[in-house]
Amino acid sequence: MIYLDTHVVVWLYAGDAARLSEPARDLINDNDIALSPIVRLELQYLYEIQRITVTAEEIVSDLSERIGLKICDKPFNVIISGAFGFSWTRDPFDRIIVSHASVNNNILVTKDQTILDHYENARW
Repeated sequence: MIYLDTHVVVWLYAGDAARLSEPARDLINDNDIALSPIVRLELQYLYEIQRITVTAEEIVSDLSERIGLKICDKPFNVIISGAFGFSWTRDPFDRIIVSHASVNNNILVTKDQTILDHYENARW
């Protein structure tokens, strides 16, 4: 199981896989794919501030059908407890996204350099 950062979800939805690195594309093609529920919230936030033009539910529903994307159902309290350890960022979205991936030491596909620098299982 691999997890996707928010920007990766947006690019996949837009059909812009060329923005992904080749290793990132391979990981997505060769593994089951999940995302933290907080990615749904971040997508909705981006829609509300008009950074993207479709709702979070439209994006998640589409990618669930097209590539088998699943929403992680790990207990939220476990995720928040894990996020306490990521003091290297002030971004609550990033802390929770990384925490979801880290519970079982899963890979997180991201281009975010701060995450790549601090989460050992982050890949680009």
